[in-house]
Amino acid sequence: MKRMLLVPLAAMALVLAACSTAASPTPTPTEAPTPAPTPAAMGDIVDTATEAGSFKTLLTAATAAGLVETLKGEGPFTVFAPTDEAFAALPAGTLDGLLADKELLKKVLLYHVVPGAVTSDQVVNLTEATSVEGSPIKIAVVDGKVVLNDSAKVVTADVMAKNGVIHVIDAVILPPTE
Repeated sequence: MKRMLLVPLAAMALVLAACSTAASPTPTPTEAPTPAPTPAAMGDIVDTATEAGSFKTLLTAATAAGLVETLKGEGPFTVFAPTDEAFAALPAGTLDGLLADKELLKKVLLYHVVPGAVTSDQVVNLTEATSVEGSPIKIAVVDGKVVLNDSAKVVTADVMAKNGVIHVIDAVILPPTE
């Protein structure tokens, strides 16, 4: 008797399974999480900035100042990278003036670079960092955001590259004038 009950129950279970499979959409395969790139697989700072697409002005300026090869070098470097919008927000004529004065342009760009790979967990514990240009950059945490020289906010931190780290900032910072 038990056997007689099991056969119809098993058949009913097969029918229900077939109906529910037919009635539900075909599941889409889920992608496996992409592992974090290894340093060898990452591009250098210039390649990473180029791939991001929002640093065309910075890359043009780095090329004009002769700094591309340096930023492609071994490093490590930390770059506080102003976006194209940050450069566009400079007063009229400022960018043209910088591009016309290669030494000043180089000084301004090197002011955005700190030696070593300084990640966000380290930056938040600093009050200043000495730039490659030689002048200090004032660092503060205001309302949970890292702010440089009381004006530029870090909007994206820890963009890793094989030769350092990029922190995206929303304004161009200028070294102190003498």
